[in-house]
Amino acid sequence: MNKYKETFGVDISKDVFDVYGSVCGYSQLKNDTSGFNLFLKSLSQDSLVVMEATGYYHYRLAQFLYKSSIPVSVVNPLSVKRFLQMKLAKVKTDKSDAKAICDYGLSNEVPLYNSLTEVQAECLQLFGLMDSYLKKRMATKNKLHGEESLGIPSKYVYRSLQRDLKHLNKEVKGIEERLLALVKQEQQQQLSLLTSIPGIGIKTALFLVVITDGFTKFEKASELCSYVGITPTIRKSGSSVRGKSRISKVGNQKLRNLLFLCAFNACKHNRACKALYDRIVAKGKSKKLALIAVANKLLKQSFAIAKSGLPYDEKHVSVLAKG
Repeated sequence: MNKYKETFGVDISKDVFDVYGSVCGYSQLKNDTSGFNLFLKSLSQDSLVVMEATGYYHYRLAQFLYKSSIPVSVVNPLSVKRFLQMKLAKVKTDKSDAKAICDYGLSNEVPLYNSLTEVQAECLQLFGLMDSYLKKRMATKNKLHGEESLGIPSKYVYRSLQRDLKHLNKEVKGIEERLLALVKQEQQQQLSLLTSIPGIGIKTALFLVVITDGFTKFEKASELCSYVGITPTIRKSGSSVRGKSRISKVGNQKLRNLLFLCAFNACKHNRACKALYDRIVAKGKSKKLALIAVANKLLKQSFAIAKSGLPYDEKHVSVLAKG
């Protein structure tokens, strides 16, 4: 049991949010300012509101409650899902989801939400927009390749796709420039520290700073690795199950992909990463597995450098990364 007089579970969507209170029960409100104010009337500083991280939808309510001095917790949806699976729940409605979140908040010690600064909020929006543009760009490139394979039967279609690709490239570049300008306002030192690590580029450094709130969200490197989903999962049970170890892939996919790309460069220029890669390959393991290990190593080095406040030094970084 938590210390609060009442816990509220919130299942939020685009137009409405469903609320289940441990004392007052179920209600549904509009996902707008009028609904927020109505919900606020039923709360006190002895209440705890628990909601899942659902992209953009949870953000406005979490910010509103935080600024109204109401304790709020934004939890990983996967944690609630696993909690439901343990209870063998068979019913899934908006009401049951809100109750499940409420029960999760009652049964677990959940972290309290910290409001984002305007810079952090804009950075997250920019990363979301950039993700959308990158997906569109990849789709456009695939269509262009398809047209080329057909011998470009329609020059109009081909030129239209080329214009679209040019526009998307321009938008992505503009977002990257805006992100760099914003992060430099608050985290110029951390950017410089992270890019001093051989293999870490400016885009990955930017994403690391934003997604970790300047590395304040995590106390240990292992927590950050788990968040990114780049830690191995072991599949063994009794004498019959001997599955291959794989990364969990439960976490931030964008950051995981960026680190994997950085691993290629780190194998050439980062001495500790190169040694790790060579050692794993020499044991007969796959090159992909070795690159994943290097990505994990880079993440630990980044955490160590950011926390120590010292630039990369190959003589000391391995000791720091173990701490």
